[in-house]
This record gives sequence, C-alpha cells and structure tokens, in this order.
Amino acid sequence: MGLQLLSTIQQAAGSLDHIAGVLKIFGMVNAAPDFCDHPKVINGCSDLFVEVLGDRGRHARSAVGMGSLPNGMSVEIEAIVEIVNGH
Repeated sequence: MGLQLLSTIQQAAGSLDHIAGVLKIFGMVNAAPDFCDHPKVINGCSDLFVEVLGDRGRHARSAVGMGSLPNGMSVEIEAIVEIVNGH
C-alpha cells in the first residue's frame, strides 16, 4: 500500500524531489472487533515514507479499525502531502 501511495504521489508531483513533506497519514484497517493493533499495521507505510523521503517523510498519523472497507480491502491509507514546484 505504501509503495502504491508513493507512486501516486510521484505521478502527481512529477518527482519525489518535489515533495516538501508528508503532513498526515490516515490508515483504516479492516479488522475483527477484538483486534487492537491497528497502529502496528500502518507502521509499514509510515516507516517506508521515512526510509524513502528522510525527514520529509515524517508525519502525523491516525490509525483506526473498521468493520469493513470497499471491495473487501484489508487496508486503506490516505496521505496529505505538501508538493512544491510540482504539476
């Protein structure tokens, strides 16, 4: 999911170099009612953004559990990114 987000951001910005910063990630995890580790599921995306973008990839984050997601998806992630000198 994180790689797909980075690809979409790169297409929108024209280059990952045009990303001034990742402002926020909002992760939704399709989970059973007794599952409580939603933040751990979203950690992979957060860690990837920091690995690829360095300090520009650090961000605020929310992670929540959902009873269902569209098309049976297990995870859905929304990113708010500041782009400079982009398209």
